Amino acid sequence: MAVVGATERPGSYGDTVVRNLDVAGFPGDLYCVNPGRESVHGHPCVPSLRDLPSPVDAVVVAVPAPAVNPAIREAIETGCGGAVVVSAGFGETPAGTGLESELSSLARAAGFPVCGPNGNGVINLGHRAPLWGDSVPAGLEAGGVAMISQSGNVAVNAIGSKRGIRFHTVVSTGNQAVLGTGDWLGAIAELEGVRAIALFQETDGDGAELAEGLAVCAEREIGVAVLKVGTSQAGQAAAAAHTGAIAGDQRVFRALVEEAGAAWATDPHELLEITRVLAEPRARPRRPGPPRSGLAILTCSGGDSGIAADQAEGIGLQLAELDGETQGRLRELLPEAATVGNPLDYTSLLWFETDRLAEIVEAVGSCEPVEQMLIFHDHPADLRPEHESEWGAVRRALAEGALRSGCPALFASTLPDLVSADGRRELAETGIPMVGGMRAALAAAAASQRLGRMERGAVAEQLGAIAAATRNTSENGIEGDGSWLAEHRTKSILRDAGVSVPLSLTALSPAACLTAAAGLSFPLALKLSGPGIRHKSELGAVRIGIADDAELLHHAEDLMSIAGQIHLEAGLAGEPSAEPPLFLVEEMAGTGIELIVTARSDAVIPSLTVGLGGIWAEQLADGVVVPLPASPVQVREALPRLKAFGLLEGSRGSRPVDLDGLAEFASKLGRLLLDYRDEEGRGFDLIELNPVVAGPDGTIALDALAHLA
Repeated sequence: MAVVGATERPGSYGDTVVRNLDVAGFPGDLYCVNPGRESVHGHPCVPSLRDLPSPVDAVVVAVPAPAVNPAIREAIETGCGGAVVVSAGFGETPAGTGLESELSSLARAAGFPVCGPNGNGVINLGHRAPLWGDSVPAGLEAGGVAMISQSGNVAVNAIGSKRGIRFHTVVSTGNQAVLGTGDWLGAIAELEGVRAIALFQETDGDGAELAEGLAVCAEREIGVAVLKVGTSQAGQAAAAAHTGAIAGDQRVFRALVEEAGAAWATDPHELLEITRVLAEPRARPRRPGPPRSGLAILTCSGGDSGIAADQAEGIGLQLAELDGETQGRLRELLPEAATVGNPLDYTSLLWFETDRLAEIVEAVGSCEPVEQMLIFHDHPADLRPEHESEWGAVRRALAEGALRSGCPALFASTLPDLVSADGRRELAETGIPMVGGMRAALAAAAASQRLGRMERGAVAEQLGAIAAATRNTSENGIEGDGSWLAEHRTKSILRDAGVSVPLSLTALSPAACLTAAAGLSFPLALKLSGPGIRHKSELGAVRIGIADDAELLHHAEDLMSIAGQIHLEAGLAGEPSAEPPLFLVEEMAGTGIELIVTARSDAVIPSLTVGLGGIWAEQLADGVVVPLPASPVQVREALPRLKAFGLLEGSRGSRPVDLDGLAEFASKLGRLLLDYRDEEGRGFDLIELNPVVAGPDGTIALDALAHLA
């Protein structure tokens, strides 16, 4: 290793990195680079990387921002392996954007890997190699959990928290000027001994690389938990201020995470606790149970059992239904005050009867519908010695019952701090993870179930397809801002792709509208169609329910003045299209549920959204996001996640929608987004159909908006 900017000035990056390597007992050669010193903390010091006796495997750069790129250039030219840049002052500040762009171009042109800038670096515990710009806590134990964090402080807090996680590798990626999360994810997943990875993201990053990294994790059965900034405007602004990049569309990012079978965390505590559970294979259920199978919750508190049941339902965790034989056995074991059920409150009356507690847990874990147990056990701090012994005995009895049953199990406290460090360590030796806090425990249970049941090959294959589609659509555009298509042009393309739209004809004048109507069936709709017309209702550029020729002519003449005004305003605004709007005459569609179906490629990956549409699209924001490519089966499986799914099934006396037809309609739209190219080689980055009418006899797009990249 070489540390550029090494010094003995306390608190500086150059001092901290050298001290970290010394304290860890780094077994390789360590060189310091500083033209003003001959040695640093007993290590030889040279003026520049060119003065090293041979190229080093890794360089840590800890100098002011303007001096970073010259150091990187020296590292490249002298054949060093890669660099960690802990220096700040790059893309996270307006003044540093040019430096970051130069750093990125320099490193990428040379194929030279760089971590950072504006990050803490890399810690590999097994190799005693903390290339880290902050203090590394003493006593960290090596294990199977890796962490990739775009925030240095989130990573610092993770390794400093007293929760007994055994880390394998920790990376603070910083601004990701060269290496992004996807690069780190794919590389770390291939390291021996990694069993689970925690990701903290502030920005989307490269969607294709992220999908490929997640595919490696799926293939190797490595659990992944993700926490990402950006659900609020304030959160997005904070991410942009920190990294100099936007947070992106959270819905699309989350859809990718869920497609990969990864867990979605809501805060750093939950992120770490979920990852701890995912790193323990023995906690995962692996067999698909009978119809009413799922999780069993055991506690000594009726209040806790009720809260746990509510929270489990809120995140979609199914509770197992105990069979008759198990219920009978529990009635024999439980006190009269207890009620047999799931969650099971075995009551505090049995607190001292450890043998019976073990039998109760064994009975529940042996029940066929129970795929996994969540056992609550709070251990307050500073107990008197006699109580400390009691609490430990109860914990061991509960664990013994779980082990005898052979059922995957987690222990949890109801509050994050009611965990004994000794108890956590003791349970870990048996393969039972201990989670701090009820919400985190239930989230961890759901994540481990998902990972245990995941079809690794199919998931990895789909993620590969998503990566390919992302790269394909990123090449859609040509230089410029792209262009909007007129509705009639968009609908022609949709029709050719097999996406159902109403029968329609175009006309240049009111009289020509009558000619067009001769080939259609009343009632009709009449619209103005042009590249600059995107919100017809607001412009008054649409008429519906036209019953006959006379009414059609009247509306066409009325729309002529609106068309002239639109054309005039477009010319004054300097819009590239000088063509006046056309009349679009089309047949009215039947009744049904109004939906919005959108395909887009301007987020982290291409995606498809199906949601409640019409005038309610923005107000209710009820939609499901599906990564592309998406088969009709994949779209159909996503539809029940809609809050308004009951409407599609035919609630309140309405006829049910042809859900298979709707799924096929949406899938075709997604395929069109991925495959279409015009004569100039441009593809779509947005196709929005709103409203789409879905009914018992099919699905049809009434309005269409599309943009070429």
